[in-house]
Amino acid sequence: MYFEEYVNGNTKDFTDKVEDICCELQIRPNWLMFVMYFESRINHRAVNRISGATGLIQFIPSTARGLGTSTDALFNMSNVDQLYYVKKYLMPYRGRMKRWVDVYLAVFYPAALGNPNYVITRDIVAIQNPIFDINKDKDITVREIETVLRNKIPIKYRGYYE
Repeated sequence: MYFEEYVNGNTKDFTDKVEDICCELQIRPNWLMFVMYFESRINHRAVNRISGATGLIQFIPSTARGLGTSTDALFNMSNVDQLYYVKKYLMPYRGRMKRWVDVYLAVFYPAALGNPNYVITRDIVAIQNPIFDINKDKDITVREIETVLRNKIPIKYRGYYE
């Protein structure tokens, strides 16, 4: 499985659980592994100091509460245990994630999921994520997101995500 070298402990249990979850979500395991790599380098204890986002897919505090937990609880879970919340978060998008970038969009900005022409317009998300605003117009398009993500894929895995 791609990116498994970034899994810190419980590698077999973790990758087995990712495969099980992805089967249920009807997505490829390497798609989810990339999203976790991009968001946290597959570090279940990763914390964004500004937003408080925590964990494998960077759950923001309100999202964690909506899933029946907290970012503190997520921080203290094992990487395998935290996958339960990754699955719980992504389950409403089951059947709608047709490409690897769709899995990322489900995590980053679900309203854009399945709409390649979607534009995140001059809101707090666009302001806080300048990495995606390639042309610096204060709007983020799905194409810009996909371009940035593709450029962040390690070279040895790029062919898979074409």
